[in-house]
Amino acid sequence: MPSPAAARKPANLNILGVVPFAIFALMFLILPTSTLMVGAFQDANGHFTLENLRQLFDANVRDAYWISFKISMVSSIGGGILGFILAWAAVLGKLPAWIRPTLLTFSGVASNFAGVPLAFAFLSTLGRLGLVTVLLRTWFDINIYATGFSILSFVGLAITYLYFQIPLMVLIVTPALEGLKKEWREACDCLGGTTVQYWRYVALPVLWPSIVGATLLLFANAFGAVATAYALTGSALNIVPIMLYAQIRGDVLHNPNLGYAMALGMIVITGLANTGYMVLRSRSDKRRA
Repeated sequence: MPSPAAARKPANLNILGVVPFAIFALMFLILPTSTLMVGAFQDANGHFTLENLRQLFDANVRDAYWISFKISMVSSIGGGILGFILAWAAVLGKLPAWIRPTLLTFSGVASNFAGVPLAFAFLSTLGRLGLVTVLLRTWFDINIYATGFSILSFVGLAITYLYFQIPLMVLIVTPALEGLKKEWREACDCLGGTTVQYWRYVALPVLWPSIVGATLLLFANAFGAVATAYALTGSALNIVPIMLYAQIRGDVLHNPNLGYAMALGMIVITGLANTGYMVLRSRSDKRRA
């Protein structure tokens, strides 16, 4: 029987595997977050003030939060619905076997495709001289820009966000769909239940925490996105991440402490969304257990 010292040694060595993650989290998460939390309550001279928080309720800042909220809501709800349909078709839709792994592989790549490359891809596709725009105008005599559409607008940015929101929803909700037991559907069929009744009384009550939680995660993902929005619209669309960047790095709107306060507001909003996701995810796991 090994001695207590020998039994403790592997456990102590295993802790070393966590050290790189702890250092990474400290340098790129904890310290920056602590810096902006302190800076949000300081003025340019480093004195304590609540003026930065008060300015969050100014009209231009409030409007930026509202636009960001609307874009996040539209892209999260749209991505949640379309992503759920795709995941359902791949997992339960009796499609060819190769579709499910292909969809999951593509979703893993597309959910992380953002920033300047994604903005350039959509400008090349749906810009004024984009491929789809030119093809619609040439083949079908449809000019989408004559209807008021613009890739640099609210709608254009929301459509761009859907590119990574839909695959992220697929990745999150697929395990929940796989957790639906075949015995539940067989029991419903044996009792004379219809497909509608199965989804209404069995499947959806089990899945709704996962669906709502994943939608909250999509909301947080969109609310904090900055690179794609900045590369695509520049300053044409006044959303919180772009205004925050202008306050910290800009030449005209340069008030770093206000930028810290805006970042603190974003952390609170995304933190609430992520907390809701974790609570609902835990409830979903308990229901499927």
